Amino acid sequence: MRRTGQQFRYVMTTLSLLVVIVLSTGCGRSQGVAVPLNTSNMPTAVPPTPVPATATTVDQVPADAVAEAPAEAEQPAEGGSVEAAPAEVEPTITVTPWTGDWRLEPVVPTGVSQTAIDIYQRGLAMGTDPNSFSVIGDCQNINAPADSNEGGYEFFMGGFGDPNKYNLGEYTSLQGVIDNFNITNSFSRKRISVNPGFNVAGALSPLWTDTEHTPCDARESPLECEFRVNNPSIVIISMETWWYERPAETYAGYLRQIVEFSIEHGAVPILSTKADNLEGDYSLNAAVVQVAKEYDVPLWNFWAATDPLPAHGLRDDDFHLTYQGPFCHFYDEGNMQYGWPVRNLTALQTLDVVWRGVSGN
Repeated sequence: MRRTGQQFRYVMTTLSLLVVIVLSTGCGRSQGVAVPLNTSNMPTAVPPTPVPATATTVDQVPADAVAEAPAEAEQPAEGGSVEAAPAEVEPTITVTPWTGDWRLEPVVPTGVSQTAIDIYQRGLAMGTDPNSFSVIGDCQNINAPADSNEGGYEFFMGGFGDPNKYNLGEYTSLQGVIDNFNITNSFSRKRISVNPGFNVAGALSPLWTDTEHTPCDARESPLECEFRVNNPSIVIISMETWWYERPAETYAGYLRQIVEFSIEHGAVPILSTKADNLEGDYSLNAAVVQVAKEYDVPLWNFWAATDPLPAHGLRDDDFHLTYQGPFCHFYDEGNMQYGWPVRNLTALQTLDVVWRGVSGN
């Protein structure tokens, strides 16, 4: 049986009050140990989710999961939760099997599917904001400035919020997408569903919700609060970090929940691969592409953009991206040999293709 948004929040809140998690908060490898619940009628983890043999509906994909959170996070405060706006008509989500080589997928999608168009148009009918996009991710997705006295060193797409902090070079055709989403400050505003300690499960847990610096309720997950506050029509999902030695199938199970939540709330999800290979076998990238293909939603294959770069665009820790000059300056060929400028350019190109494709601009 399909769970409603209210049931999802109830289960998440109840479990968050009962589960104690030990989780490192560094943006890289992380490990989590969950204390099993003595509650027989509640799930304690996402089950492994193999690729379905035939097309299925959403009812057959993983059930709602417990998102794990750091031990130092405070327990949710007493009081009612803030309801996210439900869809007036729940969509039928079709999951289609896919087999292929994820490494051969283009960096930037060549177009959008009818599925993505339908999600976007249904979202507009629900009241999503065509000038708003959101980001769900970890430290590779924060838009705050780096430690520099010079301008232009905002990390993920943050520089596009200030005309003095980006230079499109030959890519002037991207000015339209910048103008569209700057109407809501989507590039530079506080990203509720981005946190340096996040992994794909953290976005689903109220224990990760920042109630001090955001207008979020303590019983909302960061994902729910992001959608309620910023009402996006498009959402970029980019999660590099994962628990060390946890199977990629579990990662995919959490990712499917985020994708389904986005679709049900009328936002087109864009899934991103990652530059690193900390897991050793690229299984997380394979899982990301698999989920994007299953749901027929846009894919940004960031790995393919960084693979040809010196050191694959990675610093000595094989995780964090390289940079030399400003992160959103694309006129200098030398600067485009580093990870961060390439990340911001290809992200903006992907957002442009998807926005134009689903909106008809």
